[in-house]
Amino acid sequence: MGLKAILSKAFAAWVNKDLDRIRKDAVSLQQKTFETLIDQAKDTAFGKDHDFDKINTYADFKRHVPIRDYEELSSYITRVSNGEENVLWPGKPTYLTKTSGTTSGVKYIPISKESMPEHIKAARNALLAYIHETGKADFLNGKMIFLQGSPILAGKADIPTGRLSGIVAHHVPAYLQKNRLPSYEINCIDDWEEKVDAIVTETVNEDMRLISGIPPWCQMYFDRLSTVSGGKKIKDIFPNFKLFVYGGVNYEPYRARIEDSIGFPIDTIETYPASEGFIAFQDSQKEKGLLLLVNSGIFYEFIPTDEYFNENPTRIGLEDVELDKNYALILNTNAGLWGYSIGDTVKFISKNPYKILVTGRIKHYISAFGEHVIGEEVEHALMSVANQEGIDVVEFTVAPQVTPPKGELPYHEWFVEFGAEPKDLKAFALKVDKALQSKNIYYFDLIDGNILQPLIVQSLKKDAFISYMRSQGKLGGQNKVPRLANDRKIADGLKEYIAPPNPPR
Repeated sequence: MGLKAILSKAFAAWVNKDLDRIRKDAVSLQQKTFETLIDQAKDTAFGKDHDFDKINTYADFKRHVPIRDYEELSSYITRVSNGEENVLWPGKPTYLTKTSGTTSGVKYIPISKESMPEHIKAARNALLAYIHETGKADFLNGKMIFLQGSPILAGKADIPTGRLSGIVAHHVPAYLQKNRLPSYEINCIDDWEEKVDAIVTETVNEDMRLISGIPPWCQMYFDRLSTVSGGKKIKDIFPNFKLFVYGGVNYEPYRARIEDSIGFPIDTIETYPASEGFIAFQDSQKEKGLLLLVNSGIFYEFIPTDEYFNENPTRIGLEDVELDKNYALILNTNAGLWGYSIGDTVKFISKNPYKILVTGRIKHYISAFGEHVIGEEVEHALMSVANQEGIDVVEFTVAPQVTPPKGELPYHEWFVEFGAEPKDLKAFALKVDKALQSKNIYYFDLIDGNILQPLIVQSLKKDAFISYMRSQGKLGGQNKVPRLANDRKIADGLKEYIAPPNPPR
């Protein structure tokens, strides 16, 4: 075992003591975070506009600070991005992260000198928690790759601006720099496909031990590695590859294909980073869920998803959450986001410690007929059937078909790229439909009442989603395909990739 691995175990034990505080004292740590945030921001423009000097309790805060999404907070963010000081947080932000929202176009999210270290600490602690629990640290002695955006930063009112992953690349600890790939020059390549090919060339003969990124783009990297290696499994290309770190999407729809590409069920660490803050990470290989980071400069609020679009929805703090209930996640951060609806939905699967699952996006749902089907439900419906039948699903998305051209009953239309199409696509679709009915009572009622007909699956050509994302200028990086939408913008864009029907068997 190398020196880094040996030293990391002692460091991991020390960090675990701090993580134990998060596990045991979450509510009190959230209260301290709340008090600190209010005190630090009371003299900002936002603090004065919302009477922070009169806020002593969470109840006071709810009276003074409304829930806002990006568009509703944009008047303040525009002032920040124009270079004005002391708007949302003291001084100017250290960075602006540039994100492509599905509903907001380009967004600029501030990162402060207080919030930046929390991103780095959380990513580090996710690895150290793994080392502490498993005793496995040999990956530190080999090469590690982070598939991420370009580290080249532009300037906006003299504030460095770029993608979050590109910003984070400037803060990788020195002790990891020698192990880290891709090289800076290759990381700066803007075209994603050109970049992946260059990464493959640079890494194919290296001792890769840890690979990190968003699963669909890691799969693209694995596929191209296999192609240049004559069809080898990743385990044969990188025999010491032992840890896969991911975030950004639910891993389960990708797990089977990624494990097949690798050649064995690899250890994984799920993380929940966002431009707005590093929210949670998987701290155990033995237990489900992500540990909510309650001591990282973020005060969390939660709104039951079935109330989110009400005029006065219920807002609660951590101490009042219930298990297995979907909540819209609201952030208040040490970068100056206040009552900020990040757009994600979560549910708690444990309160001792507080652990969450990310269940979808509050605006990614289908409710064209009042069914309010969410991402967690469609993912479960498809993957439970696919796994049962050994069907390889590459990617998928779902949309309502409200006015079918032939005048039949409306339905949910599923666009699925299979590794190999089911022998009987209609029978497969009916099983998925039954699985969705079992997860969503409103959908069941609509099918049972002949308001909707059972869902229809459209099988797509190979690489359909890669082609579609390329056509939208969203290939690679932090871009993701929404699992479902209440409109047909994505669905209509995928029509040209529908595969011709299989001939009768």
